[in-house]
Amino acid sequence: MTSFLRSDRSRPVAIWLFVVAALVLAMVVVGGSTRLTGSGLSITEWKPVRGVIPPMSQADWQAEFARYQAIPQYQQINQGMTLSAFKSIYWWEWTHRLLGRLVGVVFFLPFLVFLVRRMIPQRLLIRLGGLFVLGGLQGVVGWWMVASGLSQRLYVAPERLMIHLGLAFALLGALVWTALDAWAGWARQTLPSPWGRRALWLVGLVFVQVLLGALVAGNHAGLIYNDWPLMAGRFWPADYAGPGFWATFAHSQAAVQLHHRLVAYLLLLVAIVFGVAAWRSSYLAQDAKLLALSVSVAILLQAMLGVATLMLAVPIGLGIAHQVMAALTLCLAVAFAWRARRI
Repeated sequence: MTSFLRSDRSRPVAIWLFVVAALVLAMVVVGGSTRLTGSGLSITEWKPVRGVIPPMSQADWQAEFARYQAIPQYQQINQGMTLSAFKSIYWWEWTHRLLGRLVGVVFFLPFLVFLVRRMIPQRLLIRLGGLFVLGGLQGVVGWWMVASGLSQRLYVAPERLMIHLGLAFALLGALVWTALDAWAGWARQTLPSPWGRRALWLVGLVFVQVLLGALVAGNHAGLIYNDWPLMAGRFWPADYAGPGFWATFAHSQAAVQLHHRLVAYLLLLVAIVFGVAAWRSSYLAQDAKLLALSVSVAILLQAMLGVATLMLAVPIGLGIAHQVMAALTLCLAVAFAWRARRI
């Protein structure tokens, strides 16, 4: 135990954080599946504790179904849905919420154990507390998002979906960075290098693209303009503008898809230049160069996957793969940024 007290690193803590990050990634996958299958509004109540137990009897299922039948999505889109079909969408949303609770438990209980045994590097304590708060906030925002689709809308508000997904990706990136810090300890040698700042800018650009992708998903904008590289034969779609700035930026299907395309082109160009420059840099160690190339390749693959997903009108499998690849790309970008600041 004494060695842990003296050390600024802890491999067990790092492994625990990587496991939590993997669970967050699983939540992203299940969350994407929930959205793509139209399951997100199937549970119309928020019960943080009692919601762990699903309906156990036919009467319980009928009660849940009756609550779903009272919302606009059922009345205007799913009118006539059978109880069996309702159960299939219910289980997606229930699994997503269960994973959220599991992430909280897998984070909090080991945290208490590590804290009591004094195995957590002191410099990480405040950061871990922040991660716990961020995880709890994600649950609140998730319900806030769902609530937006229960009364006057057919689906959740796109901007709330963007915030919900953005928080998930922020949590994932922060977990990866903190796990790497716990694994390697404090950087004991640093040299002046421009790459730390550049890498953080790249992380920021990847994150912005994730947020724009969330607006595309929230507006179901991948179901229109399924040609590429033009949009119905035009670079700038005819129905781009909404009645105001926010209506255009967050709610115009044509606008959100165009924005996502344009930033994808920018990100791809930056990734190529970034990878070549990193490989030729005298500041970076070989492992950092390989990480930089991995980020560039991931962005290229993600761009290709995005085009395929769009042109095939977002089949569920490709839609999930596109979201998973976005998460992996962010993790690689975070890992490179972490490494580049330790040269």
